[in-house]
Amino acid sequence: MVPPTPALAIGQYRVDPAVVLAPMAGITNVAFRTLCREFGSATSLYVCEMVTARAIVERDSKTLEMMTFGADEHPRSLQLYSVDPRNVTDAVKMIAAEGMADHLDMNFGCPVPKVTRKGGGAALPYKRRLFAQIVRAAVEAAAPAGIPVTVKFRVGIDDEHLTYLDAGRIAEAEGAVAVALHARTAAQRYSGQADWSRIARLKEAVTTIPVLGNGDIFSADDALRMVRETGCDGVVIGRGCLGRPWLFRELHAAMTGQPIPAGPSLGEVGAILHRHAILMADHIGEDKGVRDLRKHMAWYLRGFPIGADLRKAFGLVSTLAELEDLIGKLDHDAPYPAEAEGPRGRQGSPGRVVLPEGWLDDPEDAAVPDGAELMHSGG
Repeated sequence: MVPPTPALAIGQYRVDPAVVLAPMAGITNVAFRTLCREFGSATSLYVCEMVTARAIVERDSKTLEMMTFGADEHPRSLQLYSVDPRNVTDAVKMIAAEGMADHLDMNFGCPVPKVTRKGGGAALPYKRRLFAQIVRAAVEAAAPAGIPVTVKFRVGIDDEHLTYLDAGRIAEAEGAVAVALHARTAAQRYSGQADWSRIARLKEAVTTIPVLGNGDIFSADDALRMVRETGCDGVVIGRGCLGRPWLFRELHAAMTGQPIPAGPSLGEVGAILHRHAILMADHIGEDKGVRDLRKHMAWYLRGFPIGADLRKAFGLVSTLAELEDLIGKLDHDAPYPAEAEGPRGRQGSPGRVVLPEGWLDDPEDAAVPDGAELMHSGG
């Protein structure tokens, strides 16, 4: 029996077990977070998909819809993106004044070209002074309301421009209550393997606040191995739970020293899929909700013996009634297949990181990148 993993403190919040659902664009809305929380622990942390500071300040309707939390969701955890300390201050003051969230996570890990070409996401920690100013702005604006701020980043831009150790030390010095490292560079995107040794090095460099590890956790055993090999204080789960919210049940068992339960039968997966659809319909209406669920179908049904026509029909579903009819056609007794395990979600290939002209010239330049503040939330 594996001994339990200690609980994690994120400011005044006890995260137990020390498991965090990573914010994922278009995925971690209130419906999916609810589903993951129902399988996992109500006292783990489930982070809303990324929203931008500017969009909050301008009260963008899509962004405010994304900032929907469940009635019993606590702490309400929100990931914030910005490249401008002034916008951070304004957005966080608004979040605090209107009680919009209980915890803020700052995004410095996004590798998407439309973000990095503006100097945002994983490109930004290279500018050490600007990075420090943004973290400080968030911490100072959040402090009066008692909102803890955490910071998530990558190993660096590429192998020649590693930023994670400086980013960890700076975030710690500026008042972040925890840091999380996705152990890939921006150039890797989601390809190849995460280098967990970087998490161990960050844990050695950052000594007064928790260090969380992220990257290539596709099973409960992976989570235990990351904690064992790196000494990290908790794990952040991204692509591993796509179409597999029951992973949080397995993680809860593993991290609390209990036997890991078996995966669900196809009938159980059908019931989970239906629950997801109901939650999405409650969130954004049946039409939009069921259509949004289409992207999850291949993940949910991966590895199960399902004919090509039925699999295709799931990917084109439009109504709850249609979904219920399709679920009824599944072999409900089919056991959870070994083929459903392993990496899932986008992997892609590595590539050159698109940066603003002259971005690498001076890491001490604190100028806000021109036109970099995204209006659109969601990554």
